[in-house]
Amino acid sequence: MAKAERRTVDLSDYPDLVVIYLGQRVNSPKGLWTALKLGRPISQAVAAKPDGLLLHENIIWGLFPPHLGMRQYWRDFESLERWARSLPHQDWWRTFLRNTGGTGFWHEAYFRRGGMEAVYDTMPKPLGFAAFAPVVPSRGPMFSARGRASVEGEPSLPSAVGEEDLYRS
Repeated sequence: MAKAERRTVDLSDYPDLVVIYLGQRVNSPKGLWTALKLGRPISQAVAAKPDGLLLHENIIWGLFPPHLGMRQYWRDFESLERWARSLPHQDWWRTFLRNTGGTGFWHEAYFRRGGMEAVYDTMPKPLGFAAFAPVVPSRGPMFSARGRASVEGEPSLPSAVGEEDLYRS
């Protein structure tokens, strides 16, 4: 018998670390194509080594129905937010919010300094925080990750899609 060799990590160089889990679930036959065609662009975006992205890992959340995702480690929220509000992510997000392509999307973010936030778009059943916490509309201060996580300050770039544009009839 071998004893466990326990190890840990020293995160002192990463005081503002943010870990984000993201998932895209296929909700209809069309959604399979939507999810699959994102694979290469996501790989290319990761290969470009965006400033602040420390690690990207692909995850398969489920096969029936397909539910694909990733876990990312970011140096700080500002780096993550700046990337999310710039190309190519900005275009991906704008396209998805206008037409989900038969998929649902979600993310949950965890901050080393404390705080968590999440969003769930067109998900057919609750998962993660939504499976046990009250679900509220993503409006007002709950519209952006910065607002949901109570991160102080102003974003360096505008949102890909503003709240008024998204909810306009």
